[in-house]
Amino acid sequence: MNAMNLLPLQVTVAATLLTVAVALWAASGDGARAGLRRAILAIDRFSTGIAALLASLALAVAVAAGLWQVVARFATETPSIWSEALVRTALVWMAFLGIAVALRAGALVSIDVAHRYSGGALRRALEAAALAASLSMLGIMFWFGWMMAERVQFQEMAGLEVSMTWGYAAIPFGAVFAMVGAVAHFLDRRSEELEAAV
Repeated sequence: MNAMNLLPLQVTVAATLLTVAVALWAASGDGARAGLRRAILAIDRFSTGIAALLASLALAVAVAAGLWQVVARFATETPSIWSEALVRTALVWMAFLGIAVALRAGALVSIDVAHRYSGGALRRALEAAALAASLSMLGIMFWFGWMMAERVQFQEMAGLEVSMTWGYAAIPFGAVFAMVGAVAHFLDRRSEELEAAV
């Protein structure tokens, strides 16, 4: 591996370890810890709300464009050249923005048996390891998603005639929203999915 390939991994590992350490420090206690925890949760309320709104709008755009594709193809017998590309792009944005909402709610696949039957320091260690794994993956998604969005900026999406960057930008934007959701979930755990599975 050359230095260029190692740099994203090194930066992601360092940022992940620092973030997990700060999250562990802010997770309990009063004073500065409580202030930081409240600030992160306030940012999360705003960012997760924005992510949910944008994901819902992306789904509405995909539905409307898909409906138009069906109407254009069968009612007017002149298929739309832009609607398929718009549906695909909107669904990609919906999925990547929806990850933030799912992470915040604790709705992604988790090791619930280990979590359910552990307690105290072991449970917190499992939660910290899960946070580290999520942040590492999201950091790599951000780094390489950003690189891909830059790399394709001069290419156009067939049918839409806009830069391919608009499609690939969903990866780094979704990763940033999801990182905030993952840290907020660690600080203020919501386990609706785990409780419903019992």
